[in-house]
Amino acid sequence: MASRVSKLRNCFHTSSVVCHDNPLGLPVKGTPPTLRMARGLPTKSPIKGVKHVVAVASGKGGVGKSTTAGTYTHNYACAIASSLISILVNLAVALASQNITTGLLDADLFGPSIPRMMNLNSTPETTPQNLLRPLTNYGVKCMSMGFLIDRDAPIVWRGLMVMKALEQLLRQVEWGVDVLVVDMPPGTGDTQLTVSQSVVVDGAVIVSTPQDVALGDVRKGVNMFRKVGIPIFGLVQNMSLYHCPNCSHTSYIFGNQDHLLSTANSMDLDILANIPLHPDVCATSDAGTPIVIAQPTSVHAEVYQGLARKVADKLGLQSSQSNKHLHS
Repeated sequence: MASRVSKLRNCFHTSSVVCHDNPLGLPVKGTPPTLRMARGLPTKSPIKGVKHVVAVASGKGGVGKSTTAGTYTHNYACAIASSLISILVNLAVALASQNITTGLLDADLFGPSIPRMMNLNSTPETTPQNLLRPLTNYGVKCMSMGFLIDRDAPIVWRGLMVMKALEQLLRQVEWGVDVLVVDMPPGTGDTQLTVSQSVVVDGAVIVSTPQDVALGDVRKGVNMFRKVGIPIFGLVQNMSLYHCPNCSHTSYIFGNQDHLLSTANSMDLDILANIPLHPDVCATSDAGTPIVIAQPTSVHAEVYQGLARKVADKLGLQSSQSNKHLHS
């Protein structure tokens, strides 16, 4: 089995089967089919072994990256930078803890973060059917480009290779889950179009901070999903406020909620959750232990569990709290 795993990682870098039709270098039988660009929109189809798909996305800017170089300490800057992926990971783990079989796909091919935040560093095995077998931790089945390349290796691909690789990560994986949570990179580019136009997505969760620059991109993201017929489950307000642990003072670091609430009302969006800013979210994520696992009775964990229940309700799934997934 070890040689099979080593072969998969090596073929990604060296095998002649790595091409536009097979960028991951997965084992194939016979000659790979020629990829042809079809006219018009592709036909949406479900993913085998996946009952429901939920996309988690943010706008292009304003959710934290540009603020990291500002006046905050390292801990708070770190919390900002890793905020979206922390929401995604904790949502997936919370769903799994509620007895919903859950998968997590890292669709950010150029900057995969799932391996570190889910404390996974192995290479996926391949099944006899030449499918990738997801790596599992905290009850969540995970797939990421980060499992297939060295940690410091860059992905330098054009759009066609990116789209095909994403198709392989979506469809050439042995999922077997009730819900697949997809981490969408910021923006409205090739990845978003590939997922939204080729996969039956049940709904999207949009993440934003209260800043005006972020809310402008929220509108673009919402309009994109609606244009391709994907329902919007609602909006998650991230870093909504900060509670000082010393004096209990509450600060709205990124502005009050008025503009966000106005945007949500004007676009007919539900507010699914309000997540306060706290450095522990970053610290636990960097350690590979989501806060839902590390601090299950904390305010943040309760917020994520509530978010998971709302997403499950949107999907028509019955959730029930359980402790069976609360350990690696």
